[in-house]
Amino acid sequence: MSNRPVSHGGIIIWVSFAMAFILTMLPLSEQLATYRPEWITLILIYWCLALPHRVGIFTGWFIGFLLDIHMGSILGQHALTLAVIAYLSYRLHVRIRLYPLIQQSLIILLLVTLSQMMLLWISGGISGVVNQAPGDWSYWLPSLTSMLVWPWVFFLMRAIRRIYGVN
Repeated sequence: MSNRPVSHGGIIIWVSFAMAFILTMLPLSEQLATYRPEWITLILIYWCLALPHRVGIFTGWFIGFLLDIHMGSILGQHALTLAVIAYLSYRLHVRIRLYPLIQQSLIILLLVTLSQMMLLWISGGISGVVNQAPGDWSYWLPSLTSMLVWPWVFFLMRAIRRIYGVN
């Protein structure tokens, strides 16, 4: 027998995604729901930045596929979007990790906005962004709230990763 400690890393990663799903599905009033951060996208970005060798494009696609099934949306809509976000996070993870949290938050704003634009484009067809644009700015509020909660998500997930030795 080896004296190597047992790593629960994979379980912790999947539990964090499960918690993100719960926060995404949590019923809120219509006013509060417009401010709901993109929890699943935030957790995906965190793990792609922290452990790019364990969480990547396939994980993003799989989580997005589960989200498509749950939401009853076009199959592959969230899968493609989260795979692209995972790819960008993976490609830029070395640079993003060097930035202070305020700059990381601005990058989160850009990534979540890109995610929302892709979802809008896919759901509306080729001219979706132009012809299916939302009636007001409330569609874009999750990007802003995701940016604002990023520092807390980052610190919480980093603490969990260190406590459980996820690497």
